[in-house]
Amino acid sequence: MNESEGSDITPEEISGGGTEVFVGSAEERDDTSLLRIPDALPVLPLKNTVLFPHLLSPLLVNTDRARSLVDSVLRTRARLLVCVAVKQPVEETPRAGDLYRVGTVMRIAKMLKFPDDSYRLLVQGVARVSLDDFLEEEPFFLANVTRLEETGDRDSVETTALVRNIVQEFTDLVHSSPKLSDELSVLAQNIDDPSRLADLVGSNLDFDLAAKQTLLEELRVSARLRAVFAELGREQDAMRVETEIREKVQSDIGKTQREYMLRQQLETIRQELGEAEDAESEVEGLRGRIDSAGMPEEAHEQALRELERLAQMPTAAAEHGVIRSYLDWMVELPWDVATDDRLDVDEARRILDEDHYGLDKVKERIVEYIAVLSLKRDLAGPILCFVGPPGTGKTSLGRSIARALGREFHRISLGGVRDEAEIRGHRRTYVGALPGRVVQGMKRAGSRNPVFVLDEIDKVGADFRGDPSSALLEVLDPEQNSTFSDHYLEVPFDLSQVLFIATANWMDPVPAALRDRMEVIELPGYTEEEKLEIARRFLVPRQLEQNGVGDIGLTLPEETLRALIHSYTREAGVRNLEREIGALARKVARQVAEGETEGPLEVLPEKLFDLLGPVKYEPEIAERGGVAGVAVGLAWTPAGGDILFVESTRMPGKGELKLTGSLGDVMRESAEAARSWLRGSAELYGIDPENFTGSDLHLHVPAGAVPKDGPSAGVAMVTSLASMMTGRVGRPEVAMTGEITLRGKILPVGGIKEKVLAAKRAGIEHVVLPERNRRDVEEVEAELLEGLSLEYVGTIDEALRHTLAPLS
Repeated sequence: MNESEGSDITPEEISGGGTEVFVGSAEERDDTSLLRIPDALPVLPLKNTVLFPHLLSPLLVNTDRARSLVDSVLRTRARLLVCVAVKQPVEETPRAGDLYRVGTVMRIAKMLKFPDDSYRLLVQGVARVSLDDFLEEEPFFLANVTRLEETGDRDSVETTALVRNIVQEFTDLVHSSPKLSDELSVLAQNIDDPSRLADLVGSNLDFDLAAKQTLLEELRVSARLRAVFAELGREQDAMRVETEIREKVQSDIGKTQREYMLRQQLETIRQELGEAEDAESEVEGLRGRIDSAGMPEEAHEQALRELERLAQMPTAAAEHGVIRSYLDWMVELPWDVATDDRLDVDEARRILDEDHYGLDKVKERIVEYIAVLSLKRDLAGPILCFVGPPGTGKTSLGRSIARALGREFHRISLGGVRDEAEIRGHRRTYVGALPGRVVQGMKRAGSRNPVFVLDEIDKVGADFRGDPSSALLEVLDPEQNSTFSDHYLEVPFDLSQVLFIATANWMDPVPAALRDRMEVIELPGYTEEEKLEIARRFLVPRQLEQNGVGDIGLTLPEETLRALIHSYTREAGVRNLEREIGALARKVARQVAEGETEGPLEVLPEKLFDLLGPVKYEPEIAERGGVAGVAVGLAWTPAGGDILFVESTRMPGKGELKLTGSLGDVMRESAEAARSWLRGSAELYGIDPENFTGSDLHLHVPAGAVPKDGPSAGVAMVTSLASMMTGRVGRPEVAMTGEITLRGKILPVGGIKEKVLAAKRAGIEHVVLPERNRRDVEEVEAELLEGLSLEYVGTIDEALRHTLAPLS
């Protein structure tokens, strides 16, 4: 206790063990409001305590300075002193500057003296006073004081409402708080003076020293009530949170104890029933499976750690099933199980030819892999990517490769996958966690070297759950996939012996980093002759068998198949062709079932109308031929090559160019470049310059619902405009492709093979190509070019000589 310091104590500490020196009368304690306060009073500093008027408060005094002050006060008739709080705790005796300037006049109501020379006082607050100046500091503080009068209407509606709410809230707080006596709620309900109520409640709330001093210094009764009411709300909120925490802790403790007791009882029951031995045998069985699974050292240690956890865990525990499922996955994966490869190159080629017609480039790559594998048995599996239009046999080719190699086959579809966990798996902290599709596929394949097809890799998406394409980077990287990390397994798994084959319709959506990890092999669309051969070998026998007409002698001659290819399908692959053959077989099956016909039966082209309805595709070249302003272009699409028509017309106007047909920005710029070049070359082609300034040009590409973009239609656009301006008809048997420049140059474009095939399918006789695409044509098989005349041009002038018919 520092010198000249008073200390707040509990009322119980007043009553026991001391010698009673002074006790004031009850009448004196009842009414202190009418006491006259002298101009100068002794000042008792208090640490960490603020006393309020009208309230009884116990104090402990045990320093010489404080005892001297109390002895001096007791010698006066009024027994008054000022209690004031110290601003900041100080080690030595507080000085005048360390004290607040507002305190409370207190009257000593009772005093006990103890053998250790300490005084225990019971003091009652009289009034708020301000300390004007200090007259003496020794042997104790003596200061001039001024009584502070309260302000505000004590009977206003606001004050009345605040009093009611404070009494109600304080009563609730007293009932819920073990720190507050129940007598306080009774006392609060019987106080009529709003000021006294505010002081009573404020003195018993958990304010800090500065906040209590602010409350003491507040002379406006309504403001003091509002401050007390706000703090009551905070106290109630804190009490509710404390109660919730305490109840939750007690509930958790009770639940834990209950579970412990139940588990002990369950263990006793299991021992009585002999089930404990079953659990031990289960653990030992798993241990044997782990040891025989051929896991790498890291995976083996991880499995044993989880097994030890399982052995020490009751079967009723929530995590028991999670660990058991994890161990089942670990022991069932093909860590060291591999199939023997068929290394006979000739046999592999025979199987590939048996399953697929054509596709020589793909077959050559697989035969090369088998040849190298026969010389280097630890060869890592290649990462192949088959890119081509739908229906060209990419997925079925993967199954055929697995058969040729004698390996297991597994396919997963990546179309629409947006969650990274689909590839890497979920961590075991999640309910219902499983490994990713790659590890699941390895388990189903049952070997560490299957043929693994990642179908539709260009359809992979990404959202807030992650980017599956990024997870595939590790799967498809030969330098990393020997230690592929699945979130569920948490140990590396070797994928280096897997032959991964990805399939895609086009490569633009595939991220560059993923594209770089794969060996891309393009599968172009089929020619008419290839489709005819595929239909003979595969499609017709399969559909006849599936539709039950294989035994009635149904035959489809070559003319019928060609009619199906020309008039009922228009595609790069053969998927729709197989559907039409299937529809034809079903029609015949119905006629046989109804007794309208019987085998053997030959379906001639003339019967197609009756069986399949009107033709679906008419040859458009003849239909659009002989019209000025029309040119035939070639386009590349994810479904293969296709032809497109560019139409243009002229009308009176102000020289504007209107573009329609769902054209993209690049294609619009090509049209602008075509008009600008033609306008600059108008004199050379006998075009009146007034046609550009006094007319509006409209360029349209039909099939307006289909978005189109790219620079390769530049030659077709300039041909269409030149045809319309000069009156020279665009040759309908000539198709063209190429990017143009304002200087009249023709630049190379992509997708040449697909475009050439599209021209051949459409009945085109001549194709105009950029000179710098000559090397691309050299890669096209010679039989695909039969019946086509190719012209290579380097300038627009050269192109127009081939694409425009002379004036008649």
